[in-house]
Amino acid sequence: MSVRVACVGAGYFSQFHYDAWARIDGATVVGACDLELGRAEATGAPAFDDLDRMLELTSPELLDIILPPPAHAKMIRAALAAGIKWVICQKPFCLDLDEARVITEEARAAGARLVVHENFRFQPWYRAMKAALDAGSIGEVQNATFRLRPGDGQGPEAYLDRQPYFQTMPRFLIHETGVHWVDTFRYLFGPVTHVYADLRTLNPAIAGEDAGFVIFDHASGVRALFDGNRHLDHVANNLRCTMGEAWIEGTKGTLTLYGDGVVTQRPFGHPEPDILLMEPETPVGFGGDCVHALQAHVIAAMNGAPLENEASDYLTVLAIKDAIYASAEAGQKRAVPEMV
Repeated sequence: MSVRVACVGAGYFSQFHYDAWARIDGATVVGACDLELGRAEATGAPAFDDLDRMLELTSPELLDIILPPPAHAKMIRAALAAGIKWVICQKPFCLDLDEARVITEEARAAGARLVVHENFRFQPWYRAMKAALDAGSIGEVQNATFRLRPGDGQGPEAYLDRQPYFQTMPRFLIHETGVHWVDTFRYLFGPVTHVYADLRTLNPAIAGEDAGFVIFDHASGVRALFDGNRHLDHVANNLRCTMGEAWIEGTKGTLTLYGDGVVTQRPFGHPEPDILLMEPETPVGFGGDCVHALQAHVIAAMNGAPLENEASDYLTVLAIKDAIYASAEAGQKRAVPEMV
């Protein structure tokens, strides 16, 4: 039986959500809502410009919120008031950690499952790397590095053709983009205990930071570096495929992620690596089709499978993000508070 899905938001990134829903067996989009009715109509789903009316007329079982953070709390509350028990909400989740805590508790009290659409951990290259780590293929992991190099941040027109609100976000590199790797590092290496950050703004046309370094201390002993610079590029046919390159180094070998999604494993002391994941021949969707993977994961969870990315767990990601900014402001390492 197909799950009835309604979506609110029809901006740039929503195209990947609607496309993914269309390819998921067991899901049917029954409504699309946007303040600009024409954008909702362009999705091909029944179109609305009023969320409450859409929820009343379509009776969805799941609401997918594809909007920026200022709208998250209001949309989630509307879903809860309508009795919806499954909600997916785009990242960055809510305006801040305090609002996210309140909304998460309201969802729990209503008996609803609230999932954050943090999809990078679902990219096939990170799934392949995680499988290799779990198998112990590179021994004791000690160091990891991700170099963010999307090459889209130069000049006064940066981001205007795709997501113009990027220019006015007071916190940008980490809040909007780096948070993907906050979650991915947790997924790959486990809990984060401390962070140290040095952030800067290179493009005077934007309000927030667009470059910087963040060092993560993990309880497992891994030390990971996020090295982000939106002005610079890397080798890839599509700079937004992986958005950069990664290395995970252990006592028995090294895992490497290349810009087109190839993952290799080089045994310690050997010059030639083995290929663990090939570049897809016909790329589909965004970032290795991670939007589809996450949404299909939620549909499977609605049928009893284990669920990742629940809001209650994602609060830790927000706490780490806040610690990163606190570290950058103070110029000192900061402990990550334990979430209860």
